[in-house]
Amino acid sequence: MQTVETLNEGLKRAFTLKITAQEIDSKVDAEVKRVAPQIRMPGFRPGKVPVNLVRKMHGEALAQDALNSSIQDGIQQLIADHKLRPAMQPSVSLEGDYAPGGDAEVKVELEVLPDVPTPSIDGLKLERLTVPVKDEEVQEQLQQLANQQKRFDDAAEGHAATTGDQVVMDFAGKVDGVAFEGGTGEGMAVELGSGRLIPGFEEQLEGVKVGDEKQLNVTFPEDYGAKDLAGKAATFDVKITAVQTAGETKIDDDMAKAFGLQDLEQLTGLLKGQIEQQLNGLTRTHMKRKLLDQLAAGHDFPVPPSMVEAEFDQIWHQLVHETEHEEDPAAALAELEGERDEYRAIAERRVRLGLLLSEIGTANGVEVTAQEMNRLIAQAAQQYGPQDRQRFIQYVQQEPMAAAQLRAPLFEDKVVDFLFDKAEITDREVTKEELEAAIESEDGFASGTHVHDHDNHKPKKAKKAEASDEAGEEKPAKKPAAKKAKAEDAEPAAEGDAEAVKKPAKKAAAKVEGEGEEAAPKPKKAAAKKKADAE
Repeated sequence: MQTVETLNEGLKRAFTLKITAQEIDSKVDAEVKRVAPQIRMPGFRPGKVPVNLVRKMHGEALAQDALNSSIQDGIQQLIADHKLRPAMQPSVSLEGDYAPGGDAEVKVELEVLPDVPTPSIDGLKLERLTVPVKDEEVQEQLQQLANQQKRFDDAAEGHAATTGDQVVMDFAGKVDGVAFEGGTGEGMAVELGSGRLIPGFEEQLEGVKVGDEKQLNVTFPEDYGAKDLAGKAATFDVKITAVQTAGETKIDDDMAKAFGLQDLEQLTGLLKGQIEQQLNGLTRTHMKRKLLDQLAAGHDFPVPPSMVEAEFDQIWHQLVHETEHEEDPAAALAELEGERDEYRAIAERRVRLGLLLSEIGTANGVEVTAQEMNRLIAQAAQQYGPQDRQRFIQYVQQEPMAAAQLRAPLFEDKVVDFLFDKAEITDREVTKEELEAAIESEDGFASGTHVHDHDNHKPKKAKKAEASDEAGEEKPAKKPAAKKAKAEDAEPAAEGDAEAVKKPAKKAAAKVEGEGEEAAPKPKKAAAKKKADAE
């Protein structure tokens, strides 16, 4: 096989490989001899089919396989001989009009990883912003759980429903006098003042008694989930079948036992631990961003455009998807288009930081152990059904790039922890609001990076070589959490469900072993905001 370098410009490389007909034919001969004993043909005993007949019958398919095998061998040899470190999958294509039995010319194009300068990790100084857990926060979470455990009992005869009471009703909804799908139901219970139903519905139930029949007049919100109802006026004929008052739920050992815990002390400790975990996560996010800011400021080197493009595509796809949920998607998308260059710069920064962290980890012996890798695979396999889990595990074990993608986030975290240990850290106590404000003030997707796995980045096998092969791509190791909304400052969303008048439920702020729900937050606007909690 002959190799000629045709391009060496920056990080771009191109080569022409000439694979002779003799090389391909020798592989065909070897394959024919290997499969001949397995061939069955009428008139011949098993395994006794002449080699020339095997070649005549299967020669074309074997030649195609031999060509693909030769191309793969050639690429591997090319990478080894020139000591290349591909940034992405090489692009491979056959040149000219290849005819079976002739020589094959193959064009290989790729980008290589840059020579990353030895990262300077001495003299790192970081401030750790810590937030103590307040007793009031724990009590607030306990009260939320108590509210979710609220028990309702039938009210005294003649009791008029008021805020905090639960009304049970049958209802039939109409738009323009015509019943609509999902607008009729029986025995629906709703707590007045909970905000679960569309605007104006609960308020008109104030003062109803058991047996009352009433017509309610409402207007569905413009952003209602069912598009055929959005913005339309409707009537609901309701019949009240029960009015119930809330019984007192005490915050005591019995409440804790309802969650499967031993006592109130254990429940309180569990909630405190959850709050501490959340606050520690915010602290780590802030420290990581400051750390990466220092690394980015101290290192500047060219990065492969293909890696930047892949990272940008991930970010951009996420942002465009989020504009679809804005009140004015077209305006949000137009605003986003004006910020395209800024997000491309963010993508370049992410790739550069990923290469830096990879270099730091490799140079300092940071690694993901086999045991940790097995745990990652097992966790990822849980998203599949029982029948597909084993196939997923086998796929990851056989595909180095799939394994590298799975490994990358943990490897990055371990490198960051290593750098935290090396840094000089000072502590400062702040409030949660101050810590969130400090994180919010950070521009870009600083804590999301593309960690490149040097040891496990191998080109895929070539496809059938009738035409040019497609270049494989490695997806970024972590998807950017581009616009993560905070529940505490998000607005409730009005969405339809099967009963047509409800809003969707969300997970509670403090959730103990799967218990408790309340109204869902509406995501923040996407287009104008470039800050992210990239965890």
